[in-house]
Amino acid sequence: MTEFFRQAEVENNTKDYPIGENFKKIIGVLTRDELRSLQERRFMDLVEKAWKNPFYKRRWHSIGLEPGDIRGLDDLQKIPTFSKSDLMESVESFPPFGDFVGPEGWQVNGRIVMHTTSGTTGAPQPLFYGPRDREIQNLLLARAYLFQGLKITDTVHSVYGFGMVNGGHYIREAILHYTNALLLSAGTGLETRSEQQIDLMRRYGVNVIVGFADYIMKLAEVARQMGLEPGVDLKIRMISGHMAGDDGPSLSETWGGAECFDWYGVGDTGIIAAEGPDHNGLYIWEDAHIVEIIDPDSSEPVAEGVPGNICDTVLFKDSVYPIIRFDTKDVSTMLPGQGDLGLPLRRLAGFQGRSDNMVKLRGINVYPTGIGVILREISQLNGEYFCRVRADDTGTDSMSVVCETANQRPNSIQIKKRTETVLRQKLGVGVEVIVVEPGATAETTQINARQKPIRLVDER
Repeated sequence: MTEFFRQAEVENNTKDYPIGENFKKIIGVLTRDELRSLQERRFMDLVEKAWKNPFYKRRWHSIGLEPGDIRGLDDLQKIPTFSKSDLMESVESFPPFGDFVGPEGWQVNGRIVMHTTSGTTGAPQPLFYGPRDREIQNLLLARAYLFQGLKITDTVHSVYGFGMVNGGHYIREAILHYTNALLLSAGTGLETRSEQQIDLMRRYGVNVIVGFADYIMKLAEVARQMGLEPGVDLKIRMISGHMAGDDGPSLSETWGGAECFDWYGVGDTGIIAAEGPDHNGLYIWEDAHIVEIIDPDSSEPVAEGVPGNICDTVLFKDSVYPIIRFDTKDVSTMLPGQGDLGLPLRRLAGFQGRSDNMVKLRGINVYPTGIGVILREISQLNGEYFCRVRADDTGTDSMSVVCETANQRPNSIQIKKRTETVLRQKLGVGVEVIVVEPGATAETTQINARQKPIRLVDER
């Protein structure tokens, strides 16, 4: 056995974080009190590790915290939150990796996996994983796929990107290490041309697609341009990826009735929550994560049912650096009550935008990433778009939405008026609409090259 897999403790991990039927038999029957007790034990182990980490010691001492002040989850909110900007400040102050990577000698004493973020919201951030937390992340993603109905007979087509970003590697490891499904790691349209991806799906009988909804939607359009009808010539039964708002139903319709599932996570944390077969919110893997919804300005927890930033504590990530109260800046809502499956797990509403990408227009909060769902309701549009934000001489913000038509020669004036009307009704504020031909936004959004297309061009 290689040193990586010895350090990964794979057999122990699958006992501590069960997947498949064992997930239902072990985690699914816990009471909330039993789950809380499990979280308490794992949380206190995490706090002990954090006090040995320069990043946490520096930040916690700065507000007067001392070892022993955090005695359990009841003290969680004494701990300050942090975000990507704090990690990037650490990288600038302690180059090249920052002081959050742990004690000196970590490169020598343990095997390390390194990736970076995509840089969608700024400069790429280094991401580090030790063998154990890397494999736990992998099996928790496999837990989601199996929970959603992945079978050993499935052939999976992945459109997650490779390179330095974590996405494609993460999905490949999860499916390869913890399921028996066959995986085609196609990557983005830059890595494997969209037309070639469709040919691979047809040739090898792909019936499951995983990735970001935007590009999966585009692949359906490409298939039709090639004379293939999704759901008929390409029999996709399941799509698992990242939806925004009502992307699931529209994606299902586009792919001939495929069952669509959402899941949520970020590079720092791995998967946090996943939609189940009841399609009633995303179940939080609470044996592995403590999730809070916090006010974007005060960082105070908000009431159940109120939107706020997802703030996550990862209960297993401790071999390189812990993640304790990480403010993702992604907006969601904690759903009330218990889900239809009877699991003892709370549920998120899913991704609802980014608080640091929010645009305030005449007192109304607008999330550019959520506009695509609205545009897909308009049959004359193909769903591709980006938003451009400018400020006038008085400092007042305005936003225009540049969106593609479904046909080469549309009645652009009519579509513009209809789209502006629909957006005003849905958003509660008027925005300018600029209608362009199919494919005209691709250079700006980089939809063929990026896992997450650029939807906001901020020129303020």
